[in-house]
Amino acid sequence: MSDRLNRIYTRTGDQGTTALANGSRVAKTHPRIEALGTVDELNSLLGVLIADLEPEHALVNDLTPLQHDLFDLGGELAVADESYQVITEEVVEGLEVVLDRLNESLPPLKEFILPGGSRVAANCQLARSICRRAERRMVELGHEEYINPQGAAYLNRLSDLLFVAARILAREGTGEVLWQPRKQRS
Repeated sequence: MSDRLNRIYTRTGDQGTTALANGSRVAKTHPRIEALGTVDELNSLLGVLIADLEPEHALVNDLTPLQHDLFDLGGELAVADESYQVITEEVVEGLEVVLDRLNESLPPLKEFILPGGSRVAANCQLARSICRRAERRMVELGHEEYINPQGAAYLNRLSDLLFVAARILAREGTGEVLWQPRKQRS
């Protein structure tokens, strides 16, 4: 593999634009860059989440491939070409298989739950909420330009998977934190 970056800074973005992988330049506030940046933020938090788990924790094997998928999705956003699609219907279906398997171990929800139960569970909920934002940014971009609809579907399923993973992690910690409406807390 050849070197991808031989110098980290280029100074080409100092005027508020950035280059896409296709060579075009867009404003750093462009919806495509907002979507790409939010996917990157999500991927970073997944890295924190995985690092906080014991290496032998079962979720490590489920979460680690997601970072690669998110990098693929970021690549799609950076290339900005309809013909370049890595996130396919099969990738989304594979995520659904993992989601269903993880959810089988949980009791049905009877109440809303709050982020918490343990630090790692709360970080998983934070990742879920960032995932939802990434999905919104992709949908917003899709109103202006073509996006791979499977990318948005992937983020939708991923947020569900992160919710289920957070439930698992909370139950391994101090337990799920159930929402109590104000009238019940008084």
